[in-house]
Amino acid sequence: MTDFRAGPLAVDVVLEPHWLPFTANRAFKKAPRLLVAARDMHYTAADGRRILDGTAGMWCVNAGHCREPIVAAIREAAGRLDYAPAFQMSHPAVFDLAAALTALAPRGLDHVFFTNSGSEAVDTALKIALAYWQAQGAPQRTRFVGRQRGYHGVGFGGISVGGIEPNRRAFAGQLLPHVDHLPHTLDPTRNAFARGQPAAGAEAADALEQIVTERGASTIAAVIVEPVAGSTGVLPPPRGYLERLRAICDRHGILLVFDEVITGFGRLGTPFGAQRFGVQPDMITFAKGVTNAAVPMGGVLVRREIHDTIIDAGTGGVEFFHGYTYSGHPLAAAAGLATLALYREEDIFDRAAAIEPYWENALHSLRGTKHVIDVRNIGIVAGVELEPRANKPGARAYDVFLECFARGLLVRQAGETIALSPPLVLERKHIDEIVTTITQSLVTVT
Repeated sequence: MTDFRAGPLAVDVVLEPHWLPFTANRAFKKAPRLLVAARDMHYTAADGRRILDGTAGMWCVNAGHCREPIVAAIREAAGRLDYAPAFQMSHPAVFDLAAALTALAPRGLDHVFFTNSGSEAVDTALKIALAYWQAQGAPQRTRFVGRQRGYHGVGFGGISVGGIEPNRRAFAGQLLPHVDHLPHTLDPTRNAFARGQPAAGAEAADALEQIVTERGASTIAAVIVEPVAGSTGVLPPPRGYLERLRAICDRHGILLVFDEVITGFGRLGTPFGAQRFGVQPDMITFAKGVTNAAVPMGGVLVRREIHDTIIDAGTGGVEFFHGYTYSGHPLAAAAGLATLALYREEDIFDRAAAIEPYWENALHSLRGTKHVIDVRNIGIVAGVELEPRANKPGARAYDVFLECFARGLLVRQAGETIALSPPLVLERKHIDEIVTTITQSLVTVT
């Protein structure tokens, strides 16, 4: 039993039974960091301290914490319809949410398949691609192309197309076959301290042509990339890169999937990253911000021709043998509808776009600060890369993460990068506090 009584809140927690994900469990349980409440831009820690949320939870609480319209919608839905079967039955709210999402999405992505997370959304998109090519009479198109340092969740499909090596290493030999990876786009020799999209590096997309030459276009089902790689340390795409990737896919008849689990719902000042960059994918995976993280939900936005091809190939029964017990759950649908309404009513996407220049300038003021070797930003997301300690990769950034938390700021560590993605309702005073706290922490850490 651990007794947290350092502040006005007392929380008694038995720590041992819970196996935390993506966490050094032994270290955490020796010095646990527990959050017990949240409101708007802040968490409350178990010791009573207010913690400024510099990460929107995990890239997901875009409208700020515990927003009453969302809470009220969930509360009302729970008392009216706790669950409806997802197979052969449904409920009205999920159709309303699908209509709202397709209205927000790039034109032509007009069907939605609901899941419960980004990981499930990615695996669903891969299955949709395979089903599409089966229906097209091209069953040999089974190969996928991901990207180095890409993160697409933790399903076996997502790990397979993902390119973060520690995530793959433990499951080597057990992943999907027939997967290739494009090179990542980080190029610090040419693009260090770039503001927004880096100028150099669009030619990295041409590696797809080499894969096509080696494997044959007729074997490739889809390419999947994040418009901005997030979990790997914030890598904005070079100017022209996504456009070139789209053109190559078009030339060889390959589907292009944007994983927008992070970049969706205003993170880049637009509904989706596809709109920020003016590049139209064939599918978009989403999660996180769709419900402001209040209830788990994800999904895939799908181009009409893909949907219709699969449906029309059916023989009168089930056309796509895939789904989840909680697909389009009533509480998640209610949270999604309330969240999209809140984004619209408070102009949250436009607010994010308006404050982006101040955010950019503030983050780049860290250039020259102790340990900082690069700053990358786009929309309301940024990565502050630190010089690693000799033979201890990630150790310095982890210490900065701990120091920031001790000073009342939650950041994320991705390797040697401090990743930032605060709620989109932030104000200049919050940006100033984030940068000041990071500066103080960098000066303190060796």
